[in-house]
Amino acid sequence: MEEKNKRTRQPNGRSSIYLGKDGKWHGRVTVGIRDDGKPDRRHVERKTRAEVAEAVRELERQRDAKTVRKPGKPWTVKSWLTHWIESIAPLGVNENTMVGYGAAVRKHLIPGLGAHRLDRLKPEHIETFYAAMQAKGSKPATAHQTHRTFRTALNEAVRRGHLGQNPVRLAKAPRVREDEVEPYSVEEVRRLLRAADKRRNSARWAVALSLGLRQGEALGLKWTDVDLNGGVLMVRRSRRRPQYAHGCGDPCGRKAGYCPERRRTNPETADTKSRAGRRAVGLPPQLVDLLRTHRKRQDAERVAAGDKWTEEGWLFATETGRGTSPRTDYDDWKELLAAAKVRDGRLHDARHTAATVLLILGVSERAVMGLMGWSSTAMAARYQHMVDTVRTNIARQVDGLIWKPDGDGPDDDDDGLTGALVTAN
Repeated sequence: MEEKNKRTRQPNGRSSIYLGKDGKWHGRVTVGIRDDGKPDRRHVERKTRAEVAEAVRELERQRDAKTVRKPGKPWTVKSWLTHWIESIAPLGVNENTMVGYGAAVRKHLIPGLGAHRLDRLKPEHIETFYAAMQAKGSKPATAHQTHRTFRTALNEAVRRGHLGQNPVRLAKAPRVREDEVEPYSVEEVRRLLRAADKRRNSARWAVALSLGLRQGEALGLKWTDVDLNGGVLMVRRSRRRPQYAHGCGDPCGRKAGYCPERRRTNPETADTKSRAGRRAVGLPPQLVDLLRTHRKRQDAERVAAGDKWTEEGWLFATETGRGTSPRTDYDDWKELLAAAKVRDGRLHDARHTAATVLLILGVSERAVMGLMGWSSTAMAARYQHMVDTVRTNIARQVDGLIWKPDGDGPDDDDDGLTGALVTAN
């Protein structure tokens, strides 16, 4: 028995198994080097030699596969996500992306999975969580966005050695139904443009429905970004949704955005979300004509505003020259849908419409990626909503796709947008 209590000395770096004075079997495995340069030697203990031998072999397998968790107090899902969202994620993505990350982490992931130990989280836990999200009323797209955020956060944990592998990659992602987004049909687009021609900044909606710019990209355009003679538009920046902090001395009891003395804490614009987003977009001649008309109307507004006008160079400005806020733009879109008697939809559906039209027309995927500012080919698949009404209408078009040329059909009296613009392939 005395011999059993003695630890057999192993060569440096070799694993060892021994029976301790406490009556338990112990194992020690060198799995790497610590940050201070000393060997990272892990300890396990079990009741029997067979159990400790298996635990030692498992540590050796993890060491060889480079999946050993870093030493120190284990992370919980909550502590890791909090650290990631506050200290890591902001270094690599823009503010708009952080808004989406924050909603997924604080509203869904931490309440649903935060108590789990990070290194013991299983795909089954995650799949059960997704099902619970949707049972409580979350849309599949929301659950899918949460899945992508969680995968990104845990990829970073793997990269830093806090996890051996990412369980989110093994979990089945929530399925997003393709019928959640339905592009507008040809007739719906025509009605939208006829209604838009009677409103301020009517060219805003021609740009949305023909070029598919994101809302922030369209609102971030300045006249210096547009070469009407060359027929080219440069996408360089995106208008940000405002974020506010309290400006009152004592808490007013309201959210910061409703504080009477609120102060904005983020810049109005930022560079576009990716390198692919910074792009040149060719303008059809008819859209160039519409933008020339739009400029004349804006010049008239500048004269009418007089001293109230603030020249900031925005393509789509307020009546006093200021940049248009995303909220005002959204409200204008909803009013336009009602005026045109077109079904309700998101502003982003205009982008889906433009992308789908290009793809159905047979424009190459690489060309569509350049026009839409996509950074991966996977995005094209997400926008190919082959709606029967769109496909049928396109098949019937001869002289144009969305906008009819002058003197064609019953809409001869229409001027402005509906009579001028014919989609160019």
